[in-house]
This record gives sequence, C-alpha cells and structure tokens, in this order.
Amino acid sequence: MKIKISGHHVEITEGIKQSIENKFAKISKHYPSLMEIDSTITVEPNQQKLEVTTLYEGAKVTVNASDKQLYVAIAKVTKKLQAALAHRKGLLSAKFNNKFVVPQTDLYQAAP
Repeated sequence: MKIKISGHHVEITEGIKQSIENKFAKISKHYPSLMEIDSTITVEPNQQKLEVTTLYEGAKVTVNASDKQLYVAIAKVTKKLQAALAHRKGLLSAKFNNKFVVPQTDLYQAAP
C-alpha cells in the first residue's frame, strides 16, 4: 500500500511519518484491496488536523480528525477510517445478499 503524507504549515518529521505508516499498516492487513492513502496534516493555533482520503471498492472514503496533539489525531483518524471502511464493506456485502423478488400477479385469471 502506498501512503502519501503532506503537510500544511508543518514539516513532516520521521517520527510523524513512522507513526502514520504504522497505524495504516494495521488497516492494510484488514483491507488488502487498498492501494493508496492520501493524508494531509494541517497545523493551526492549538489544533492539529489530519485528513485521510482513499479509494475503496470504487468509492471515495474521507475522514477527518483533530486534536491538540498530533499523535492523538492520528489515532482518531485511524479509528474513523477503519469504521468507514467497515461500513463500506458492509454495504457491499449487503448488496450481495439482497435477492430480487418477483412481484406476484394473477396470471391465471378466468376470462368472463
């Protein structure tokens, strides 16, 4: 899986990069069809924001998290991404389980 990390008003250090890669490596084990994850870190006064976008089974999945500490925001966004992917996976499996129901009509009605 390819992980793109970009920063807005922040320098991406090796520790930040390792933390993000370790968290997303766990997700990639559960969802091997994920090819790429784009993450953007934004630093504002007293706020660290992280936005993660990926494409999963033809649908764009985007999650956001923010906190005063960056590593807490990374943990939050990882949890939200895993929940969003599980929801998407559930929608896909539900489509396989829906069966088409043929409406019942009276084909053998007696002609007057």
